[in-house]
Amino acid sequence: MLSNAQLNERRLDATPRGVGVMCNFYAQQAENATVWDVEGNEFIDFASGIAVLNTGHRHPKVVAAIEKQLHAFTHTAYQVIPYEGYVTLAERINQCAPITAPCKTAFFTTGAEAVENAVKIARSYTGRPGVITFAGGFHGRTYMTMALTGKVAPYKLGFGPFPGSVFHAQYPNALYGVSTEDAINSLQRIFKADIEATQVAAIVLEPVQGEGGFIVAPTDFMLALRQLCDQYGILLIADEVQTGFARTGKMFAMDHYPKGIADLMTMAKSLAGGMPLSGVCGRAEVMDAPAPGGLGGTYGGNPLAIAAAHAVFDVIEEEQLCQRAQRLGLQLVELLEKSKSVCPQIVDIRAQGSMVAVEFNDPVSAKPSPEFTQQVQKKALAEGLLLLSCGTNGNVLRFLYPLTIPDQQFSQALAILARALTQ
Repeated sequence: MLSNAQLNERRLDATPRGVGVMCNFYAQQAENATVWDVEGNEFIDFASGIAVLNTGHRHPKVVAAIEKQLHAFTHTAYQVIPYEGYVTLAERINQCAPITAPCKTAFFTTGAEAVENAVKIARSYTGRPGVITFAGGFHGRTYMTMALTGKVAPYKLGFGPFPGSVFHAQYPNALYGVSTEDAINSLQRIFKADIEATQVAAIVLEPVQGEGGFIVAPTDFMLALRQLCDQYGILLIADEVQTGFARTGKMFAMDHYPKGIADLMTMAKSLAGGMPLSGVCGRAEVMDAPAPGGLGGTYGGNPLAIAAAHAVFDVIEEEQLCQRAQRLGLQLVELLEKSKSVCPQIVDIRAQGSMVAVEFNDPVSAKPSPEFTQQVQKKALAEGLLLLSCGTNGNVLRFLYPLTIPDQQFSQALAILARALTQ
């Protein structure tokens, strides 16, 4: 039998250090919210492949859909020979997307690819070069999306220079004293100091910042952004790569705001239950701006991934995962609130549905404590619970369990977490 240690030695010899790996164990099998390593150890997965598995590992309906498609065809390149599944999935997304006016959707492979194409579409439609994003945001690892990302380490270290005409504003964060007014004023400063508003094609933001620490955009900020975009003819792009598909207690995080705030939305991660698939959905007139051939990609809208995505939509509806996300999120928040009495490091708990995070500071210095965050992470992992950190200062734990996790296993995970938070 292979051991984790043996595989780790081979990894260090065969793969570059730039591909950072968090766990020192290697997956052998997974089902729903459970992962087993090559040595037979069992873990409760509260990472979900970084928010990819809202419907769990190997959901039977997703597996069945992939198997069925596998017996039909695996690839044609949609731009060469199209297929119905792609069209039908676009119709399903167009129908449920919280965007005013008729919508159209195009499919790609990764979240970064979706964001890049959203920028292409916005520039094509407006004829403008500028793009504004926000500090703390994460949009991908390609050159354009690294430029859009508002966090240097580890994503930008040593990789510059980056594409130009990209500017970063402040994102509202009550804990750090950044109000909606401050954030909007930072946009106005960009218009005065860096690029005139009439040269900005799009403002791109995550309605809930993922890598930034699960910071939820206030409603008044989203409404102010919409007003600003209307004033200057700027498109608003909502990056829903991490927030989409029931995670926040609604199909999309933008469903928590009045309909029609975003012009375009990007999506990926949990769209296809573990298969690589992403998309851009937006107002039809905007989506139609690029000329034929301007959008696409060899693997964009792969038939197996499209089939999996249809199954994901069915599972979300049939198993009422939006409602379940709300219920599980409330249980987790309740535990975190109770833990404050034994864990003075907790300074903030943020939640939208099952997109839940807890932030830690040193109780003496009041400074962010990535050390304590790692300590909790290690304690939980020692008991078989896999957690992810995030945040600009690395002092936030985020919880990304499959929404299909059995109740008994969820309770078991919360008990492990409660012990890990105890001094």
